[in-house]
Amino acid sequence: MRIFRKQDIRAIGSGNIGATNVLRSGAKGLGAATFALDVLKGALAVLIGLKLAALAYAFPPVPAHPAAALAALCAVLGHMYPIWLNFRGGKGVATAFGVFLVLAPLAALGSIVLFILVFALSRYVSLASILGAAIFPILAWFFYEWTHSLIPMTVIVFVAALILVKHHQNIQRLLAGTEYRFGSGNKKPPASATGSA
Repeated sequence: MRIFRKQDIRAIGSGNIGATNVLRSGAKGLGAATFALDVLKGALAVLIGLKLAALAYAFPPVPAHPAAALAALCAVLGHMYPIWLNFRGGKGVATAFGVFLVLAPLAALGSIVLFILVFALSRYVSLASILGAAIFPILAWFFYEWTHSLIPMTVIVFVAALILVKHHQNIQRLLAGTEYRFGSGNKKPPASATGSA
C-alpha cells in the first residue's frame, strides 16, 4: 500500500494488514496479491521445513510431518506477531491456508469450500474464516492418519485456536449484530468495527 497508493494500511479501515482490509480499502488488485502472497509464504515455509528435515547430514533426523507442522506454526506465528511491526500482524487465515494446503490438502480444500459457502450466504468474511478454521482440525483428523500423532495435531489445533482468538472482536460483533458485512456499500467498516478481519 505504501508503494502503490502512498497509504499505510494500518491507518485504514480496521487497521489490519491482511487481505480483507486491503480489499475493503478499495484496492482489489492489491488485496488479491496480498492474499496470494500470504498463502505462498505459508506454503513455502512448510516446503522448506520438509526439505531441511530430509537433510540428515546437516541436521539430526526429524520425521517429516512433525517438521512440517513446526514450520507451519512458525510461519503463522511470524505472520500474526511480526517483530518488525511491533507484533501487530494479520489474523493468519491466508497464511494458515497456505501451510495447511501443503500439510493436508484435502482438509484445506474442505475448509476453503466451507469458507466460500458461508461467505456467499452471509457476506461475513470473519464468520467464514472462523468456521473454516474451526473445521480444519476435524477434516485433517478424518483424512490423514498421520495427524493422529501428538505434534502434528497439537500444532493444527493450536493454529486453528490462534485464528479464533485473533477474531475475538469479530465474534463479539457477530453476536451483537454489528459486524461489518462485506459489500455493504462502505469501503471500510464504521469506527465501532475497528479490528475487523
